[in-house]
Amino acid sequence: MTGTAIMAAAPQPHVMVLPFPAQGHVIPLMELSHRLVDYGFQIDFINTEFNHDCILKSMQDKGVILEGIHMLSIPDGMDPADDHTDIGKLVGGLPDAMFSPLEEIIKIKKIKWVIADVSMSWALKLTSTVGVRIALFSTYSASVFALRMKLPEIIEDGVIDESGNVKMHKMVQLMPPIDSTEIPWVSLGSTAERRRVNIRNVINTNQLMALAETIICNTFREVEPEALALLPNAFPIGPLVAPMSKLTGNFWSEDQTCLTWLEKQAPGSVIYVAFGSSTVFDAIRFQELANGLVLSGRPFLWVVRPNFTKEIKEEWLNQFKQSVGGKGLIVTWAPQQRVLSHPSVACFMTHCGWNSTMEGVLQGVPFLCCPYFADQFCNQSYVCNVWKTGLKLCANEQGVITKEEIVDKVAQLLGDEDVKARAVMWKNKACASIREGGSSHENLLELVKLLQEG
Repeated sequence: MTGTAIMAAAPQPHVMVLPFPAQGHVIPLMELSHRLVDYGFQIDFINTEFNHDCILKSMQDKGVILEGIHMLSIPDGMDPADDHTDIGKLVGGLPDAMFSPLEEIIKIKKIKWVIADVSMSWALKLTSTVGVRIALFSTYSASVFALRMKLPEIIEDGVIDESGNVKMHKMVQLMPPIDSTEIPWVSLGSTAERRRVNIRNVINTNQLMALAETIICNTFREVEPEALALLPNAFPIGPLVAPMSKLTGNFWSEDQTCLTWLEKQAPGSVIYVAFGSSTVFDAIRFQELANGLVLSGRPFLWVVRPNFTKEIKEEWLNQFKQSVGGKGLIVTWAPQQRVLSHPSVACFMTHCGWNSTMEGVLQGVPFLCCPYFADQFCNQSYVCNVWKTGLKLCANEQGVITKEEIVDKVAQLLGDEDVKARAVMWKNKACASIREGGSSHENLLELVKLLQEG
């Protein structure tokens, strides 16, 4: 044979990404997937069939880009009529339903690396069955990951029992320090039995952590130095953000009209209100919040998911919208990163999910904190006690945040120039971390090298 030999292109490295099937877990892993595609990786992104259908529906006619990311789905083990948002019930069936299909995909596609959500750490057993290498991804703070590893010790010390019942009221001395009543697993489950199952699952999977090659964290070194010191093999690569034209993994379609509405508002005037994908309000809490927003005297943008409350009739909500007029806007789901970066937004009333917390830090927005469950109380402690970039909304004896509390804290927060200055300081540190040469950017490059090893 004569002529110039044609060199075959080197195959693109292939990585499987496995999020826990909840909105706050899918979004950051999708953001990481886009980053890896930028470095030449092909991604197989695994969702449950239920969430896969939600994402595809939200994508319709949005012009989003999926280059390099292959969306695959596996059953979650629940019946079609079951509530697929019931985390307690969902957790129990995932390993049996998903493990064998994952093995088959890995074998067929000859995948060498899996990035698995820490909440899916049962997948670490794949290292022995199909020889794959696994990096764990923490969808919560480095502090909560460290707390997770200390959970057996906390139970042994008698602070809580194996069903998540608080037995000793004390401060747990991590960074940030938290009250024993705010340990994540105390509120993760509606019954003692559900909590017991969740805690037993955490303890059992903790024993598998040594099988992970590394831990990827959506945080940055400057904001969690003490917690990251407890995780020497961690790659803090956050705050993660998604390119605006690309898939973010939302379960609901984003209402882009809110961006036009924001353009009509004065700079630094709008209260942005969003409580993530799991928070649920009863009628009293919902109405107190609605009245508090009106009485604050400020324009507000409020995200009300279809399942945010089951006790408020559509007729009441429509009447409220009409009474508010142009002073407030209610949407089903919002493009949150774009909202938080808008100059008209004054503050962020939030459930303190870790994604929302990192997005708020990155945009330099002060927080009004209203945690619902799990790690959100720890994140509130970071915001209010460590970074000092927000205020806690305090409930009354009936567990209700009153309209008077909302009005008072809005005025207090937005009148505090020191809080605003600290929010800007942390924004600058966050932006510096993800720029070329920053700590998170350098960690991302090291992660890319590790994943390219195959």
